[in-house]
Amino acid sequence: MLLTMSACKTNTNIFLEEWDTPYGTAPFSRITEDQYLPAFKAGIDEARKNIQAIVDNPEAPNFDNTVLAYENASPILDKVQGVFFNLSESESTPRMQAIEEEVIPMVTDLENDIFMNEALFARVKTVYEASEGLTREQQMAVKKLYQNFERNGVGLDEAGKKRFAEISTRLGTLSHKFGQNLLAENNAFKDATGLTVSEYYDFMSSCPDRARREEVFKAYSARCNNGNAHDNNAIVLEILKLRAEMAQLLGYPTFAAFQLSNKMAGDPATVDAFLQPIMDAAMRKAAEEKADMEKLAGHQIEAWDWSYYAEKVRAQKYALDESQTKPYFQADSVLKGVFTAAERIYDIRIAPAPEVEVYNPTVSAYKLTEPDGTLIGIFYKDYYVRPTKRGGAWMNNFRDAETGVRPVIVNVCNFPSPGEDPTAAQPSLLTIDNVQTAFHEFGHALHGFLTRSNYKSVSGTSVARDFVEMFSQFNENFAFVPEILQAYANDYRTGEPIPQELVEKIRKSLKFNQGFSTGELCAASILDMKWHELSAEQLSAFNGPDDIRAFEEKVCREMGLVDQIIPRYRTTYFNHIFNSGYSAGYYSYLWSEVLAVDAWEKFLADGVFNKATADAFRKTFLEVGGGEEPMVLYRRFRGSEPDPSALMRSRGLE
Repeated sequence: MLLTMSACKTNTNIFLEEWDTPYGTAPFSRITEDQYLPAFKAGIDEARKNIQAIVDNPEAPNFDNTVLAYENASPILDKVQGVFFNLSESESTPRMQAIEEEVIPMVTDLENDIFMNEALFARVKTVYEASEGLTREQQMAVKKLYQNFERNGVGLDEAGKKRFAEISTRLGTLSHKFGQNLLAENNAFKDATGLTVSEYYDFMSSCPDRARREEVFKAYSARCNNGNAHDNNAIVLEILKLRAEMAQLLGYPTFAAFQLSNKMAGDPATVDAFLQPIMDAAMRKAAEEKADMEKLAGHQIEAWDWSYYAEKVRAQKYALDESQTKPYFQADSVLKGVFTAAERIYDIRIAPAPEVEVYNPTVSAYKLTEPDGTLIGIFYKDYYVRPTKRGGAWMNNFRDAETGVRPVIVNVCNFPSPGEDPTAAQPSLLTIDNVQTAFHEFGHALHGFLTRSNYKSVSGTSVARDFVEMFSQFNENFAFVPEILQAYANDYRTGEPIPQELVEKIRKSLKFNQGFSTGELCAASILDMKWHELSAEQLSAFNGPDDIRAFEEKVCREMGLVDQIIPRYRTTYFNHIFNSGYSAGYYSYLWSEVLAVDAWEKFLADGVFNKATADAFRKTFLEVGGGEEPMVLYRRFRGSEPDPSALMRSRGLE
């Protein structure tokens, strides 16, 4: 039974009370679904009153009475949003979906009213233009707030503001619908194939039945593109057209130009010039990989053959297949490795927190502390697949950090459930990719936990989108460091540690099949950019699924993608860019990887466990969060610009 479905009766709304719980965490068993909507309404009313109080303040605008007051204007809304929007992605009942459809326009309307409030903007502008005497962190917080006003239409005329607000509200509704359609299609995929979406790659690499692989491939790659009630084609086109119109209202030629104007990359041309050489190198490598596989297969391979024969080639080249490694990567043991790496590198402590209530019986809670016992934050681990959870893996905050408040953070994954197969008496065993995912998401969590920021707007992961993935990708490197493996990689059946020869095979194989891996990732990044580089006028010619498919094929052909590889995400199930904030930003995984790999090379040169280097990484990046410009921080740590060739070296594409 889901704890959020508890039938606890109370005359008060839990979100309107102080939480007398360990560390102020959410009392999930006391939360009922009928409390959310009243709490949202109360939170929005409170926020409106507090915003008006800022505007009416007769004192001259300063940081505390304007910017900080804005950050603290919505405590009820912050509380209910922190719980609701996390659970709506992992405990998505029909009632939760209905509530989400109702509250998204309400929250969007509030945001529109705030960021189009000229009187409030005038106060923020005054602080922004006289920010020399502020701390650097305060300057960054003011700058971010000032830009939010500019990017949300405060400078438009009344007609423009009205249209901008209409677009914002509609986009919120469409994004929600896109995500719910995808969740439904993911569940339909399981009904049709017997596989969860998270099992797809593992299945495609191990199933010897070619016809079965073709069937599963076609079902997977056609999600939300079946002309049924969960088809996303019309939603995609409306989102793209509205985004282009929004950008045009704000004076940008395309949505990509708008999105990138406050990112590290700066403009679409820079991203395009960054991605294409990576794609070219990936396709050169993919041609070699394809030749090796066809030699082994004895026939021309198709898209549904790639993973299967790649695994055969890997077994041939490295004498390695995942059936050898999985017994050493039991989910709870991998979590131990994730924690061990963080404890050793950053000198922190992580322990179970059974006193903290969780929202699902499969979720676990942990407490992070400094060596002296000072609280760093509370962590929820939500690792296992279930029908109410959207696909993928992510980190999010239930509570943000600020002065005197420590964060509450969750990592959500879709790993195989322990005992999902009643005939298999074994725990959740992870693939090599799953292991990297666990370390990746905790890298995000560490960015959120170790922040020393005083203001929510610049704490933890509140940094530029093309900077935030650096820290998760950096943390992946610890997964297969020998000293960390010794702490967690034991055969779940015997307790025997993973043999060194198997470790070496894993390390060597990490650069294997990078033509495919890099190619599908880069292809998705380019597809995202090309969609968002279309102007409103160009998009007006798109009318339906055939146009979407034709555009995808054109983009893939022009980027040089081989026929046997498709983008990691096709348009109709590209959740990152239509429902998760990565629009014109999926490139950030590769962009950030350059920074992550270059930083890792410093760790390798200095010694992976060099305390001075680890302390510098923590203090320069993790503690500062968004309190300084990303490249300033990077130069401060590395002493130089990042080396773009580091990515090619790490992926074996040189």
